Amino acid sequence: MELKIQLESETQRLELFGTADAHLRLLRDTFNVQITARNGTVILNGGSSAVHLAADAIDRMQKRLIERGKLTDADIRDLLTQTESQVSPGRADVIEVYSSKGIIEPFTKGQLRYIETMLKNDLTFCTGPAGTGKTYLAVAVAVSMLRKKQVRKIVLARPAVEAGERLGFLPGDLQAKVNPYLRPLFDSLEDMMEFGQMRKFMEMDIIEVIPLAFMRGRTLNEAVVICDEAQNTSTSQMLMFLTRLGRGSKMIITGDVTQVDLEDGQTSGLVDAIQTLDGVSGIGVVALERADIVRHKLVHKIVEAYEGKRRKGV
Repeated sequence: MELKIQLESETQRLELFGTADAHLRLLRDTFNVQITARNGTVILNGGSSAVHLAADAIDRMQKRLIERGKLTDADIRDLLTQTESQVSPGRADVIEVYSSKGIIEPFTKGQLRYIETMLKNDLTFCTGPAGTGKTYLAVAVAVSMLRKKQVRKIVLARPAVEAGERLGFLPGDLQAKVNPYLRPLFDSLEDMMEFGQMRKFMEMDIIEVIPLAFMRGRTLNEAVVICDEAQNTSTSQMLMFLTRLGRGSKMIITGDVTQVDLEDGQTSGLVDAIQTLDGVSGIGVVALERADIVRHKLVHKIVEAYEGKRRKGV
């Protein structure tokens, strides 16, 4: 089929197409379509599904260019690694954060459902393979709620299972000992706000990034509380975490149930909690899938290969 797209801004054609039409070539190779550009019009030719995917990608590129005034290589990679499950979010579906990016968008239907579930429920469980945005989108929702003054605090926790919660053998003070386990949470935060602002919020105790063991005995009011890598919690740790929820707070629990690092015979607190709390009002459960992976396209293939191996019992 053939589809013609009228560009919204002829003056930004260079930024949209890329140097020497590099962005158009990426579109062509990614979706296996023919692309012709002339007089402010892009003409797509190819299979119906491929043409519609390429057209949707161009629409996203134009919207991002208009919103931010530029298109980076990272923007293009994000847009072109989407699958048929991708969505075109409206303004109600984007998450406003502090950083220069301004907004965080869901890229797939699964991610959109995840965001809607987090906003609707006081407690959300999210499972899924690496690269589906479980932690990233949870942190984005937390930062957005803080920015809008809907909460007063963000608490990000992770079990330090790799060291059996015994961190003494690592060099340095306590912060140095736990940082390796908390680094993914810091990485997500750094994408939502400037480093200086993040540091200020942490110094003011507005943002806490802590090992799960440090949650015991607390009640957290008017906060977004996130437990990452929750598949590595025990049932008692999960119960301890769940009962930290205070008034006006939201809790988000994420994990990949195929990557449990607990000792043999030990039940995952995440799996147990989802089963135990099934049907309880005010609790949402989202299971992201391979189609929701938005990292490098090789991540899809890696996850699929390992799942195939696991199914064969190798």
